[in-house]
Amino acid sequence: MSNGFCSAPHCRGNLPCVQPGRPAGVVAWLAVTGLVAGLPAVAATPIQVTSAVPYLADSGSVAVQCGRLIDGMAAVAQGLATVVIRNGRVDSVQPGAVAPAGMPVVDLGHYTCLPGLIDMHTHLTDSGHETADLSVYYQRTPAEQGAIARESARATLLAGFTGARDVGTYIAWVDRDLRDAINRGDAVGPRMQVAGFYLTIPAGGGDLVIPGHAEADIPPQVRVGVARGPEQFRQKAGQAVAGGADFLKIIASGAVLAFGGVPGEREMLPEEIKAVVDVAHAHGIKVAAHAHGAQSIKDAILAGADTIEHASLIDDEGIRLAQEHGTALSMDVYNGDWIDTVGRAEKWPEEFLRKNVETTEAQRQGFTRAHAAGVDIVYGTDAAVYPHGLNARQFPIMVQRGMTPMEAIQAATSLAARHMGWDDRIGSLQPGRFGDLIAVKGDPLADVTRLQDVAVVIKGGLAFKLPAE
Repeated sequence: MSNGFCSAPHCRGNLPCVQPGRPAGVVAWLAVTGLVAGLPAVAATPIQVTSAVPYLADSGSVAVQCGRLIDGMAAVAQGLATVVIRNGRVDSVQPGAVAPAGMPVVDLGHYTCLPGLIDMHTHLTDSGHETADLSVYYQRTPAEQGAIARESARATLLAGFTGARDVGTYIAWVDRDLRDAINRGDAVGPRMQVAGFYLTIPAGGGDLVIPGHAEADIPPQVRVGVARGPEQFRQKAGQAVAGGADFLKIIASGAVLAFGGVPGEREMLPEEIKAVVDVAHAHGIKVAAHAHGAQSIKDAILAGADTIEHASLIDDEGIRLAQEHGTALSMDVYNGDWIDTVGRAEKWPEEFLRKNVETTEAQRQGFTRAHAAGVDIVYGTDAAVYPHGLNARQFPIMVQRGMTPMEAIQAATSLAARHMGWDDRIGSLQPGRFGDLIAVKGDPLADVTRLQDVAVVIKGGLAFKLPAE
């Protein structure tokens, strides 16, 4: 029987630990241990964790002693420091190795600690292995897609991404259900913001129209956000807000991984974009605009969109407008390599492969120019194009194309949190923020690829992953 505690050599005291080798929906630990209630803790014993009982999210208390600390805000790393997390929130960050009385301690003296990473552009509800045949979404039930989503969320969390913005799902509201399950402690995954469904024109980049399949055969659940004209888009935006969307996602230009669209061409008109933005901002939420093409990027910025997704063909005027309006770019500068290698091997549609070649290098050059101009670029991967859990593969490309390692890390921590509107919750290891912390061996400021091998994941003071030794 399991009490959910970690008794590994680096844990002093009884650290509540969600076992990473168990299925999604893992039981963690309960208040009967005394840690939550402030009573003496039971002795650590070897235990088996099952998926039958939920864990109490954001309830952990632990002191993490870090050999080196990147707090998400400062321009330089600190030396030996201790992050104290009480009841799921950062209580203090203290220099040296501190061991508060009555609190479990994790000794990570040989590791660099960072805030949990944030992926601003992911599709947690979709698989990274189905682009070759998107018609699978015609047959899936929400429950079947939800089971896939849980595995994707778990892989993402264990890769060190404790926060994520899910920017669209083919089957409406699967992302909302996943978000709510994670928040309840019924599933393992990052903190999520969700869009609910794509807002797109008929046969646009968010409408799952596939050659050889009659539109009449497409199930309504994958076309919830299809609209044309400002009034229809206003209605669909209101439907998303009422259903629980944290932000709205529009498809302003053609897409790479969709049939028929041209990435450089408009799909939504400026007045349609503005209608969606007006609804979102009236309800205090943001708009993410899928826009590859230079004109669509400018249309979205001028209409008030908060982030531009992809921005592959951005021109100098678009860069200037982004800088002037404080609009962040989320540029998925790694996945073009995956598409051009694995996509070809898996025989993805030739149209997709061609459009990927047409946009990948242009996007990377635009990334360099936008960064040099001082535009905010947040960390967004488009995970689901490639498998969830490989999100950190983008860091080296960002560094190769102009960012320092610290800038790339802050793009995935404090900067991402600010553009999500969650900088009071996540993105930095400061008092009052959630106790979301990861750790890697070595120094990611010297070798940013270290972030592809996260050894420790703590979310809300609960340990979901600890070093094998």
